Amino acid sequence: MRYVRFGRPGTRVGQKGYGILEGPTIKVLGGSLLRGAKPTGEVLSLADVRLLAPVRPATVVAIGLNYADHAKESGMELPPEPFLFLKGPNSIIGPEEPIRLAVPENRNDYEAEIVVVIKKRASHVPEERALDYVLGYTCGNDVSDRTHQRTDSQWVRAKACDTYAPIGPLITDEIDPHNVHIQTRLNGVVKQDSNTSQMVFKVPRLIAHVTRYLTLMPGDVIFTGTPPGIGPMRAGDVVEVEIEWIGTLRNPVQNA
Repeated sequence: MRYVRFGRPGTRVGQKGYGILEGPTIKVLGGSLLRGAKPTGEVLSLADVRLLAPVRPATVVAIGLNYADHAKESGMELPPEPFLFLKGPNSIIGPEEPIRLAVPENRNDYEAEIVVVIKKRASHVPEERALDYVLGYTCGNDVSDRTHQRTDSQWVRAKACDTYAPIGPLITDEIDPHNVHIQTRLNGVVKQDSNTSQMVFKVPRLIAHVTRYLTLMPGDVIFTGTPPGIGPMRAGDVVEVEIEWIGTLRNPVQNA
């Protein structure tokens, strides 16, 4: 399935919904995608809605240094186990929403990532059963203030600012998360170009590791790390993260 969360243009803020994307149409679901929603029979045109962040997680976990070439370009050693940090739920935005740079004079980088969406309560999940807890996958951009990342022992100012975790445009369970093309374009120019097969720690290992320490709930997400090619973005830029079979997450960049 290919799931979307959408808003109806011209309606009040509360009129949002979930649906199943089939080509240019959306089969509307009744209730929440995370609570077994069923089709209502209503069908909308994709062109008539605004896509939102496909989930609103309470917990946003991210993995650092999960591609060997990215660790090399960062001048850091690969960790012996998945390296965890947190981003705030306030960081989450959806397609076409602006990334607002909190400190524009600092170096602020894009980081394309495939993001895991959790479908049921997950605690101490064994690696061999980890994929049973996955609703699907979406695109993500782990926006990072490199200046604060270098100076701060905790990465709150570097990683958890408002708008620093765009996700979307949809969630799909129809892909192999370990073998899809991943790319970042900055103003149309390719900057990151890799494949998720290059991840050091695969999705089952990440879920098992994370849930040893944190209980994840339906709709929570795990950013799985970025490939090489990171670089700075500035106000006026447009960043696109494209993952094969998922789609393109596009966000303009502004100063806060």
